[in-house]
Amino acid sequence: MAITLTPAVEKALQRHARKIGTTPELLALQVLQERLLEPEAEAAASASENSGTLYDFLGKYFGILASREAVPCGAQLSVNSGRCLCSTATLESIGSRRVRR
Repeated sequence: MAITLTPAVEKALQRHARKIGTTPELLALQVLQERLLEPEAEAAASASENSGTLYDFLGKYFGILASREAVPCGAQLSVNSGRCLCSTATLESIGSRRVRR
């Protein structure tokens, strides 16, 4: 493939190649590879990193809490989990105090 450059682009390519100590051809090839090939490689790498399950993504943040470490007999978090912890009257008095303020 032959690519025709405008005189301004050719001069800029020659000037920059001389500045960094390479040939205009190698510089043009490097710039084209960076612009055209690396985004594809980055997209493929990103896609492979983003594939998987939610657990694959968050797995390192999961753990087990032993409540005995915080509470001597254990917190018993699953016991009576559906029971209301306060009465309706208590909720109503809390609500009425908020309204009065």
